[in-house]
Amino acid sequence: MPNTRRSEELMARAERLFPGGVNSPVRAFRSVGGTPRVIERARGALLWDADGNELIDYIGSWGALILGHAHPEVLEAIGRAAQKGTSFGAPSQLEVALGETIVASVPSIGRLRFVNSGTEAAMSALRVARGFTGRPKIIKLAGGYHGHADGLLVNAGSGAAGIGRPTSAGVTAATAADTLVAPYNDAGRVAKLLADNPRQVAAIIVEPVAANMGVVRPARGYLEALRQMTIDDGALLIFDEVITGFRLARGGAQERLGIQPDLTVLGKIIGGGLPVGAYGGRAEVMAVVAPEGPVYQAGTLSGNPLAMAAGLATLRRLVPEVYGRLDDFGSVLEAGLKDGAHEADVEVQVVRAGSLLTVFFDDEARFARFFHAMLERGVMLPPSQQEAWFVSAAHGNEELRATLVAARAAFREVRG
Repeated sequence: MPNTRRSEELMARAERLFPGGVNSPVRAFRSVGGTPRVIERARGALLWDADGNELIDYIGSWGALILGHAHPEVLEAIGRAAQKGTSFGAPSQLEVALGETIVASVPSIGRLRFVNSGTEAAMSALRVARGFTGRPKIIKLAGGYHGHADGLLVNAGSGAAGIGRPTSAGVTAATAADTLVAPYNDAGRVAKLLADNPRQVAAIIVEPVAANMGVVRPARGYLEALRQMTIDDGALLIFDEVITGFRLARGGAQERLGIQPDLTVLGKIIGGGLPVGAYGGRAEVMAVVAPEGPVYQAGTLSGNPLAMAAGLATLRRLVPEVYGRLDDFGSVLEAGLKDGAHEADVEVQVVRAGSLLTVFFDDEARFARFFHAMLERGVMLPPSQQEAWFVSAAHGNEELRATLVAARAAFREVRG
């Protein structure tokens, strides 16, 4: 068993300061039990915790670090930008350069607006959709996460699809009422919601490849059906590509799947590991955003030059060969995990989309045992099986071999 005394001491101090000892809930290990590792430093595909334990990282700042930790070119870009000032509250050359790079990469985006988080981007995109269409309601898909804005913390209980119900204390029923919910991959239920709410739905927001209920790929024809339904109804289609943007392809899932939404929500990779978000789409839709139009949205640190510099440095490295290596690594990892589970006679489903992957167990307790068995062997996984593993360009053959050796032992431990 690795020594974790320092992490335990630091978490005890953190619990006196922060709810659950953390500043984002999943970090607290509530789904798996035990004490979180406190991270001291990171480089490439590796983390080192406060006790000096080395870990192969499959969290990657929840997908933001597609090049790996502390990439030299990203660090150099941040340093150069910081020397010129950390924030201006005024336009900068860097935000123009990153904006041009994104517009050139994502065909559906004609214009965009930078914000500071994926939550802010999704919230703003829905406000734009309502302002553009003049309609009040939105449709989201059960299990899809689009940030913690009140109107998006809504899901459907068993048998209650279509009824907006808050899934967080502090969200009012009135706020939830304009959010309609249908199961993911069920186009028929979406069609019924549109029929039951004629000309009332401003937008459908969807992760084109779901990654916040574990990785779930869209069923054949599903996204195409959503696209056609929104066209027929006059609603907008919003792709939340905070996770998949610049990960599944340079142009995101929409490039890989060949479907263009009206609005796209971005985050994570476009900031190179610094806080960022963006929303954008057709020029005529984005024209409703202030100061050109009546939809107000603002942000003191939006377009922050450090985040812009880190994002530019990251996107410049994302050439086709990088995506090929990410897919290859993900494919071999997927096959090795399936083989390891089969050898141990453990029932799992391994679902992958490019460099996103989830190992689904039949119950949370089995996943928790697997998680801790991997952690003890030096592999850091997301502490919930409802989250995706993230492969980075820094993962290589050595990390792959070590991960699969650890996984074979962990599956045997799960079997007991």
